[in-house]
Amino acid sequence: MLAKLLQRFLLALVIAGVGLAMLWHGATGDMLIATVLLPWLAVVLSTAYTMWKSRADAEPAGAFYRAWWGETVANFRTFVLRQPWADKRPPLLPADPGPTRVPVLLVHGYLCNHRLWDDIAPRLQAQGHTVLAINLEPMFISIDHYAAHIEKSVQQLLQHSGQTQVALVGHSMGGLAIRAWMRQHGSERVARVLTLGTPHAGTKAAKKATTPNGRQMLFNSAWLQGLKESETPERRALLRIALTPQDNIVFPQRSQVLPGVEPVIFEGIGHVQMVSTPAVIHWVATQLRELPAQPATPEATV
Repeated sequence: MLAKLLQRFLLALVIAGVGLAMLWHGATGDMLIATVLLPWLAVVLSTAYTMWKSRADAEPAGAFYRAWWGETVANFRTFVLRQPWADKRPPLLPADPGPTRVPVLLVHGYLCNHRLWDDIAPRLQAQGHTVLAINLEPMFISIDHYAAHIEKSVQQLLQHSGQTQVALVGHSMGGLAIRAWMRQHGSERVARVLTLGTPHAGTKAAKKATTPNGRQMLFNSAWLQGLKESETPERRALLRIALTPQDNIVFPQRSQVLPGVEPVIFEGIGHVQMVSTPAVIHWVATQLRELPAQPATPEATV
């Protein structure tokens, strides 16, 4: 669904670009330039707005401007070059030959799809993990409803690998969806949960949200409080939190923590940029590489 919406948006920008070029000069070269410039301009303006709106005054200016540029590039790559062309049914990526490690489920956030993970999934696959990146749909429903899709995907990974546990990595809202799934289905099959830029305390960017999942992500929302109160210290111990003080979507940035979980801080990167930054990818890979694989069962699907 998101891919189609993005395709239509890009098509509208291309048509507008061609129209402007024809009004200006009518040259073919101008048309080609305009079709590229308008999508880029849309990304530049939207990223600039979110960066200024979310800026924390106490953070270093240098880190802020590095994040601004990095997030602009990451947004263009993600929303123009990748996500509009996502498969409707993401493929399961079998682990490369070598040491067998715990299978991994990748869960994207709000207004994203599985192509968000294009930089992380191959790294984990090469490391010996069977990887599945899913699409959370419909886009605008309660986060609780995503638990059924996550449960089905966990079962698929366990059946394919023959193992008894999975690791889950969530970006933004995806981290909340994973926690909501554990509230409904327990955490016995969970080896570890990593969250990247997840609004554990909610975000002030959602003040005007009208969708159910958007309202649930309001800063200090009742839904988030209920989710936190449902978690035991033992379940919380499975979580690892990564955040950036320059997050342009989830803010106040340093409030996105949970009791008993010490966050890992990555400076100078934006919200979407978290999933493509080498330092974050290395952290994810290291966190998952150290997990012991469970013995495969005879029912494993080859």
